[in-house]
Amino acid sequence: MTTQTEQAALAADKARLIREGELQRVKVAHAKAQLGMAMQPEALWHSAVDQASALAQARLGGLLSPGGLNAANLKRLLPIALTVGSFIMRKRLLKPALGVGTAVALGVAWLARRKRATASGE
Repeated sequence: MTTQTEQAALAADKARLIREGELQRVKVAHAKAQLGMAMQPEALWHSAVDQASALAQARLGGLLSPGGLNAANLKRLLPIALTVGSFIMRKRLLKPALGVGTAVALGVAWLARRKRATASGE
C-alpha cells in the first residue's frame, strides 16, 4: 500500500512539474513577443516621448500649468511637429525655415520686451 501511495504522490509531483514547465515556456514566449513589440521603432519613439514628457513634468511641474504646455498637449503636438520637420527636411527648406524661426523668435522677444516696458512704465 505504501508503494502505491508513493507512486501516486510521485505521479502527482511529476504532473505538477510538467504543468509548471509548460507555464514557464508560455511565459518565456510571451516575454519574447513583448520584447519584439517593444523594440519596434515606433514603440521606442513613443517610449522616449513619454519618458521625456514625464521628466519635463517632474522637473518643470510648476511651469507647466494646466492651461499651458503639458504632457498631453506635447503628445498631441509632437506628431504634427515631426510631420512639419520631415516636410522641411524633405524639401530642403532648412535654412529658410531657420531664418523664419529666428525672425519669429525675435518678433516675439521684441513684443514681450515692449509689453513689459509698457507695463512697468504705467
